[in-house]
Amino acid sequence: MSNKLKFRYAKEEDTALILHFIKELADYEKLLDEVVATEELLHKWIFEKEKAEVIFAMEDNKEVGFALFFHNFSTFLGRAGIHLEDLFVLPEYRGNGYGKALLKQLAKIALERGCGRLEWWCLDWNKPSIEFYLSLGAEQMDEWTTYRISGDTLKNLAE
Repeated sequence: MSNKLKFRYAKEEDTALILHFIKELADYEKLLDEVVATEELLHKWIFEKEKAEVIFAMEDNKEVGFALFFHNFSTFLGRAGIHLEDLFVLPEYRGNGYGKALLKQLAKIALERGCGRLEWWCLDWNKPSIEFYLSLGAEQMDEWTTYRISGDTLKNLAE
């Protein structure tokens, strides 16, 4: 890994860049058609409502990767944790340890904030990422199944 790698938190003027990274990740995951986020929505939820945070991995003052995360809460631990929603390194910068460096930075943030865990989801087909996470000592939570309600189903449930 380059000694030149640094990290910085996103600022409001980075909203377009955040959306760019989200779309790059969605394209990699073959889910680009599901992205409905806009700069306006991201600005509102990340910077105005402060519901998520973004850090960038920087090489020579260029953003080469990003992580979008937010706090969750574990009743069993009695404290907050960090949920990593998105982690992405530009293809031309992969293989340099930047993904691992982003995860290490998030682990540091979690510990600095007194969080009890760092967790994330990974698509079942994404074998390279799964192998990478397991190599870091991540524990695969096979006994948990994610459920989701969104769109019209969410509206109907709320009525």
